[in-house]
Amino acid sequence: MADDKTRPDLSEFDREALAFHQRPTPGKLALQPTKPMATQRDLSLAYSPGVAVPVKAIAANPDAAYDYTSKGNMVAVVSNGTAILGLGNLGAAASKPVMEGKAVLFKRFADIDAFDIEVNYTDPDQFVDCVAGFGDSFGGINLEDIRSPECFEIERRLREKLDIPVFHDDQHGTAIIAAAGLINACEIAGKKLKDLNVVLVGAGAAGLSVIELLQSMGVNKERCIVVDIDGVVYEGREGLHPRLADQAVKTKLRTLEDVVKGADCLIGLSAAGAISREMVKSMAKDPIIFAMANPEPEIRPDVVREVRSDAIIATGRSDFPNQVNNVLGFPYIFRGALDVRARTINEEMKIACAHALAALAREDVPDEVAAAYKKARMQFGPDHIIPTPFDPRLITHIPPSVAKAAVETGVARIEPRADEAYRHSLAQRADPTADLQQRITVAIRSEPKRIVFAEGEAPGVIRAAYAFKKQGLGHPILVAREPIAQSNMRELGIPEDALEICNARLSDYNYDYAQLLYKRLQRKGYLKRDTQRLVNTNRNVFSACMVKMGQADGMVSGVTRHTKTVMDDIRLVLDPVENGRIVGLNAAISRGRTLLIGDVLETEFPTSDELAEIAIEMAATARRFGLTPRVAFLSYSSFGNPPGERTEKMSGAVRILDKMNVDFEYEGEMAADIALDPDHRELYPFSRLSEPANVLVMPAVHSASIATRLLKAAGAATVIGPITVGLESSVQIARLGAKVSDIVNLAGLAAYDPSRSAL
Repeated sequence: MADDKTRPDLSEFDREALAFHQRPTPGKLALQPTKPMATQRDLSLAYSPGVAVPVKAIAANPDAAYDYTSKGNMVAVVSNGTAILGLGNLGAAASKPVMEGKAVLFKRFADIDAFDIEVNYTDPDQFVDCVAGFGDSFGGINLEDIRSPECFEIERRLREKLDIPVFHDDQHGTAIIAAAGLINACEIAGKKLKDLNVVLVGAGAAGLSVIELLQSMGVNKERCIVVDIDGVVYEGREGLHPRLADQAVKTKLRTLEDVVKGADCLIGLSAAGAISREMVKSMAKDPIIFAMANPEPEIRPDVVREVRSDAIIATGRSDFPNQVNNVLGFPYIFRGALDVRARTINEEMKIACAHALAALAREDVPDEVAAAYKKARMQFGPDHIIPTPFDPRLITHIPPSVAKAAVETGVARIEPRADEAYRHSLAQRADPTADLQQRITVAIRSEPKRIVFAEGEAPGVIRAAYAFKKQGLGHPILVAREPIAQSNMRELGIPEDALEICNARLSDYNYDYAQLLYKRLQRKGYLKRDTQRLVNTNRNVFSACMVKMGQADGMVSGVTRHTKTVMDDIRLVLDPVENGRIVGLNAAISRGRTLLIGDVLETEFPTSDELAEIAIEMAATARRFGLTPRVAFLSYSSFGNPPGERTEKMSGAVRILDKMNVDFEYEGEMAADIALDPDHRELYPFSRLSEPANVLVMPAVHSASIATRLLKAAGAATVIGPITVGLESSVQIARLGAKVSDIVNLAGLAAYDPSRSAL
């Protein structure tokens, strides 16, 4: 087993990255069947003898593979590891984490099933023969991290051999996003593509693809000059490979300093420091500068601004405006290509993608997108010429343009559905887990809150608090003894002054908290010294007092103590909201569906009245999460058959809601499979649920807890929670031994406060 995580030279981030890739399951990908495999009949249909039927259909018509297999939504991410990120030629096996990551991005942003294939051939002939041999198993091929100039020849030959899209993202992804930015930069600067004087510094795969795509879009080739490591690419220069030789121009100029004078546009895909202040000064009015080297651009935007306030700037970094990020392109290009079963990705499809991205950047930007990037307002202008990667509109805006171009140029096997129906189907492909978490992140970043981490001496809690701060989610406060917390921070590689630490015994508010607690508990058997002891020694009580008295906006606890113990401590300080009740619920999220399941926390065997109150609180929470609540009271029976004591309590809750005139759909008692069946009204036409339920009220805490833990353990859903709602202040309770990522998520929920906030 690899023990790299124990190396002393690794930073805390390095160790976290290794742990992320190793646990709980090594890697970032898994395979999940799309058909049931529960019965002998299922197996007979899926394999022998049933599988013979689609086999014969495909043999008669190879395109039938799109109808009867997963080919139409499957992309191979292929590399030989000869140019891994900025690390160089480290071999095919070493490229696997990157290729898995690329596959995850395909799934996250465009719901494409992508599989990484690492080919251990550096010889182009062998590589091409290998990929061509398996290529037809996929709907498309994404080439990645293959060194230049071999990548040009490999892509060209594979496109000739295969009747599916072959796309080298290192070349074309950057080119498409840069082209989109240039379209808008020209509009702002009042320039036309055909009149631009363009200089490219950096003649690798990406650089040459950028300049070629721009020329396809109307930039005059005679006005383009390429500069590589040996200087200007001019006619007659020896040693140029064919792709570079095609960009050679007649000129006596030999240096970047010479050719950049008077240029309208300077595109950098080379190395940090390649562009100087003097070069920027010498450019034409309203210069367009795309400095896209990573991790450090050829020249930093703030340096450009010092000498040219009229410049329009883009980089490859997320911490500057106008990031040229390939994730804006490849997921959506392939989505559009796959949806029309395209035979290739041609220039027209790339140009359509660039224009669609440019058009989206000119549209009004939703507030949640601006908030996610910590901006009060984002609008089209010099600092917003390219959409942001987390803009939820990308999935519905880009693929239709790509698909349309494929149809119009004759490379599509089929046409997409009507525009609105197609856009609706694309919207359904958005990752619901990421969407919910992103909306919560957007909300809390727009108004950062102070969150107290009650168990502030635990290493996992310290790591979570630091991650919470680094991600810009709010201001964390550790309740801890300084020497212990700081010692643990040193061991974790976290600066000692990075986090605020509050010692309960030494706090300036200690006396006030003890007085508050004594006033609440003096008639419940507590003496003053008892409440003082609680404030001094019980960090849950102290943290709840901080929230109650306004020194913090929310709290997280539960990592080192059982949930009931934590809740008992908190209830000494905090009350339920007026006319409400405390409910614990889990959000179980799987493809196309979000379910809220409760109560998992407070009421072990609720009565009918309590079940009705739980339903009202959960329905309100569903609305705050952006869902239209449809409540089902679950049981082992459906509508009285078979009868039983617990089923009577569930149906009793329905009768109580009948008298309350609530503003949400509800039904019960009913079995879980009936509640989630979109066709259940065929058997029960009297059902009041217009669609499958998304709020599931369980008959008892144990059934709610068992259900969500089974879903999570079986991998059937991503479970966020338990989420505590109904307290007068925002508190979230983690499960005993929770992972760092879970603690961070709950801290975000505490900052968001699902009892009161609305997405």
